[in-house]
Amino acid sequence: MRRLSAAASLFLLSAGCLTREISSEDRLDRETANMAVKDTPEASDLEKVSCLNTDEDLLKARNVNRPETDRLMDYITLYSSLRKRTQTFEEAMLRNPDLQYREGAGAIVAAKDTCIQQTEDVKVEFETYMRELVDVPTVQEIKGGNAVTIARLDFDTLRQAIETLAPDDKEQLLNRVSTAEKKVSPAKAPEEEPAGTPGGTKRRGGK
Repeated sequence: MRRLSAAASLFLLSAGCLTREISSEDRLDRETANMAVKDTPEASDLEKVSCLNTDEDLLKARNVNRPETDRLMDYITLYSSLRKRTQTFEEAMLRNPDLQYREGAGAIVAAKDTCIQQTEDVKVEFETYMRELVDVPTVQEIKGGNAVTIARLDFDTLRQAIETLAPDDKEQLLNRVSTAEKKVSPAKAPEEEPAGTPGGTKRRGGK
């Protein structure tokens, strides 16, 4: 019985740690996702959705001292989150137009309008940055006295950004990324050991 009690205590302690690790942003997204499965979210559900808590995430995405891939990923995450919240408001009001006219509906309508505006503002900033990276996806680096072309960021993340934004010229942008990827100097493969070489040592030009 003591062993069972100790195990239960450990489980509760672990659960508590996990709960503390969930950020307010993740919690809000989880609540929004739960609402999406409901046929008609109630006004009390929509009151939990807000797009005002984006300053910290935007500052991270704008930080020019961080790696380009990390910054782009932050834009992807923030824009996707805002778009999901906006869709929650729009779908709820489409299914139940009375939500806009009930008592206290002004706060819900204002929150929806804020989400729409925030989503559009972040989209403009996100797309501007994405296009800048597509325009200059590689840089020159000196290695061994020679200039080599290297990727400015992870190309798969850049493709994900394009897919997330889905602009009208999406296919052209994706093609430009593929073209740039082909121009990147391949990493020099390690010299392989010829089969049957005793001792597992590399042979370097000798007989």
